[in-house]
This record gives sequence, C-alpha cells and structure tokens, in this order.
Amino acid sequence: MQDLSLYIHIPFCDHKCIYCDFYSIIKHENINQYFNSLLTELSFYSENLKKKYVIKSIFFGGGTPSFVNPELLNSVITKIREELNVDDRVEITMETNPGTVDKNKILLVKSTGINRISIGIQSFDETELKFLTRIHDRETAIKTVYDFYESGFENISIDLMFNLPGQTKSVWTSNLKQAVELPVNHISAYSLILEKGTILNKMVLDGKVKMQDEDYDADLYELAIQFLSDNGYRQYEVSNFSKKGFECLHNLAYWRHKEYLGLGTSAHSFINNKRWWNYSSLRMYMNSVASKGYAVRSSELLKPDELREEYVMLNLRGPGLNLKELYVKYGNTWYEHNKKYIDKLFQSGFIIRNDNFIKFTSRGYALCDEILSNFH
Repeated sequence: MQDLSLYIHIPFCDHKCIYCDFYSIIKHENINQYFNSLLTELSFYSENLKKKYVIKSIFFGGGTPSFVNPELLNSVITKIREELNVDDRVEITMETNPGTVDKNKILLVKSTGINRISIGIQSFDETELKFLTRIHDRETAIKTVYDFYESGFENISIDLMFNLPGQTKSVWTSNLKQAVELPVNHISAYSLILEKGTILNKMVLDGKVKMQDEDYDADLYELAIQFLSDNGYRQYEVSNFSKKGFECLHNLAYWRHKEYLGLGTSAHSFINNKRWWNYSSLRMYMNSVASKGYAVRSSELLKPDELREEYVMLNLRGPGLNLKELYVKYGNTWYEHNKKYIDKLFQSGFIIRNDNFIKFTSRGYALCDEILSNFH
C-alpha cells in the first residue's frame, strides 16, 4: 500500500483578514450542505483509493475549520475511516484561530480523533494584530495555546508572521520569545506576502500602507532562523521549525513530492503524476458534486521532466534531497548537470551533504529562491 495525504478545505470564517488570499467566505447558511458535499466527493474517490493507498495524514485547512461545529468535522473523519484505509498512527490536523474556541469546544474537537492543532496567531503584538484585522488579542492567543495543551493536546503548532509594515526587529524578537515560552512543538514563520485581490494590496496601491524592502525581510528571516535554532527548534523546511519528532507529516508529504487528495472548494490533488484542482466558488463546487460526484475545475498531466524538477525543488526547499532516491526515480542527469554548482554551494556553506544527501543550511534556506533559480 502506498501513502496518501488527505486535505479538506473548510472555507468558512468569522471575517476576512486584510492579507488573506485563500478561498474563504463569511456567509454561513450553507455549512451543513457543504459538509454533505464533502462526504459525497469523498465517496466518489474512495473505491479506487482504498485498493492502493493508506491515509497517513489528514489536514483540515481553511478558512477556519474550528469555526464550525466539531460534529461536522467528526462526520468527515468517520466517513474517511469507513471508506478508506487509515493508518493507526494517522496525524489529523485542524487549523484554528484564537477567539473561535473555548475549552468545551476543544474537548469536542479532541473526541473526534484530531491530534494536532495549528493555531493562526500571527503576532503577539496588539498593534500588529489590529493592523492584520485579527479577531483576537495577545491574551486570547496565549490562553488558546494553554487551553489546547491543558485539554491533552501535545502536538501544537503556531503560525507567526514577519515583515509587517513598520515591524521592528525588537517586536519580531519579542514575538519569537513569547512563542518559545509556550508549550508548542512546532512554529511556522511566514513573511507577509502581498497578494493580488486582497484588501492589503489595495491599501498599498492607494498609498495607505508601505511594505518593507526585501533586504529587511531577509534580516528578519535570518533572525528567526537563528533564534529558533538556539531554542531547540530544527528548521526542516523554508518556513517550518519543530522540536525533534514533531515535524508535520502532512507538510513533509508535500515537500517530499508524495501523493495527496484534496477535497472541498479550491482544493488541489496530485495522484498518478496528475494534478487537478476544484472550483473555488462554493455554489459551483456544490452544484458540480451534486451532478457529477466531484468538482474538478481543471487538470494537468505532468511530463517526466516536470516531475523531476518539482521533485528536486520541493525536496530542497523542504527536508533535503536524497540523491539515491532521485537516481532511482529520474536518473542521474540532474545531478551531473549541477554537480559543479553543488560543490560551490557546499564550499560556501549553503548546503550540507554526504554521499547520498544534500540539504540547505540556515544560510542556504535564507537564499533558497535565488539558489534554486540557478539549478538547471
């Protein structure tokens, strides 16, 4: 049996944050109908998947999955267990935002079998939280972490955001210090990216907000790498840091170019060298599932060269590239073409390597986009 990861998109939110470009909606009258569509879509794929795959990770992303009734999440998990092969040690992650859960709801979440929590804190600074239009404050963020921890969740991750307009190194350091004082085993640190169509993008275009430059962004990123490393968090991907044994299995599946199925609005899938993606519109998604059982908007079959390039780039941005595995899958062409450049990177301290493995150092991760663009 082959490993498969499962992503379920829950688009419902309390409100839309100014920087968010993920598909999310603040109208909630179709929640129950949407979950019925998820169950139908799952059944469409389940018969073929059960013959070949075992589910290693399940990830409820959004949107804000914790915004909905945990019983609805449980209905999906129950259906997955009924119709697919699920590993006994399956990692089940739920994204949540402070302000959308209390201890009673957390206990209901735990009863569903969800065993990993990803909390979208973004900042512990009150001024930054107001700018980002988050619904929580510093105190609520800290309390949410402890509420999950005291309810028996050991695998807790938090998201933090850097390079906000006007963010100082002092404020960013303060956010990192607060993070490592909490009972969390995983920290995702993301640079604020300006995405088209967001409220923030319009604010910048209108001259109301000024973004900070790339050099300063790099300084804050390197500060995070060093600080988290000094405090026991190992960087295993460009934006992700964890204590030993708490790497996100779902993230690793993506970065290792493993297969995954996405259910729900705007969800992407990658199986048998084919990638496809669903309709983003809630109405179009539900109408398509009702009529056909699935909601694929478009798809592409990747060529061998495209698969090799994706495999290399994802692994290098993530946990590292296994050269022996690369050779078995795609031959030795890529390594031979890039051997001199790899030697140069090693001598300059941007990668570590042994006979069968290369991986970015902290310095390498800081410049990974530039380095990756030089491979051919």
